[in-house]
Amino acid sequence: MQTHLRGRDMITTQEWTKDELDTVLDVAIDLKRRRAMGEAHPLLRDKVLAMLFFFSSTRTRASFEAGMTQLGGHAMFLDSTTTQIGHGDTWKEIGEILGRYDDGIAIRNVDWGIGNRYIRAVADASRTPVLNMQCDWYHPFQALADLLTIVEQKGDPSKLTVNMSYAYAASYQKPISVPQSLILLLTRYGANVRLTRPPEFTLMPEIVAQAEANAMESHGGFEIVEDFDEGMRGADVVYAKAWGSMLTTPDLEESAKISERYQDWIVDPRCMRLADEDAIYMHPLPADRNVEVADEVIDGRWSRVFDQAENRLHVQKAVMALTM
Repeated sequence: MQTHLRGRDMITTQEWTKDELDTVLDVAIDLKRRRAMGEAHPLLRDKVLAMLFFFSSTRTRASFEAGMTQLGGHAMFLDSTTTQIGHGDTWKEIGEILGRYDDGIAIRNVDWGIGNRYIRAVADASRTPVLNMQCDWYHPFQALADLLTIVEQKGDPSKLTVNMSYAYAASYQKPISVPQSLILLLTRYGANVRLTRPPEFTLMPEIVAQAEANAMESHGGFEIVEDFDEGMRGADVVYAKAWGSMLTTPDLEESAKISERYQDWIVDPRCMRLADEDAIYMHPLPADRNVEVADEVIDGRWSRVFDQAENRLHVQKAVMALTM
């Protein structure tokens, strides 16, 4: 248990030690138990979290607002399009001023080539911790919720094969931050991680290199597979979702056309039967039903997507309680 985390930013889990991440999991489990027992835990009484959104949200906003309320504090919702942030306030003003008004700043900015740089600039200017609610590079709280879910459902990650796979979606070209954060975090915990994706859907080379180094240090595994069925075979955890081909083309329309070549990359019962008999299916939501994943899977015996969604609440509360 680490006790020196007050004031720390959470921009990527890669910047926290494994002991520190273990502390987050320990606290998350404790807070989850307290909520289940109906035990009040106002650890952040009278504290305020500023939540700045440049991108729409359902689970992220709801879970952070609920979490701050349950911790006895208040979450202040700020939409970039309805404040001066949209036409005047820079990262400097946001960091300096919100850092003085509030006890923490949480930001969601997934604009490609902008999001991570913006969040880090605000963190440099702020006197209070900055929490990354998702950027173009990372989605740390989703990855932490995923890890907690895997531990609860399947046990020690070091004994598991986790298939982080691309799946087709027609809705929009989704960020690469979820697969990047997941391969970084699970390789820290010794899992055998497969990154299954078409050749056009690569992740950032520096992130892949970090995942490889993590796997070597933790005595886990990391491999890249370009065949959808092969990635599924024998997997204990099937985590399949869409992301855009940002590193192949910055043009979202062209990326969408590339995606159309892979409409058969859908997780259906046939795919899940290729995985381990007791495999679970995971997705951060929202999913394109019957495009990314068949109803029989996301609503079936394999699915743990609602446990994942709940665990967003608990890991976020843990990080807020430890850092704010």
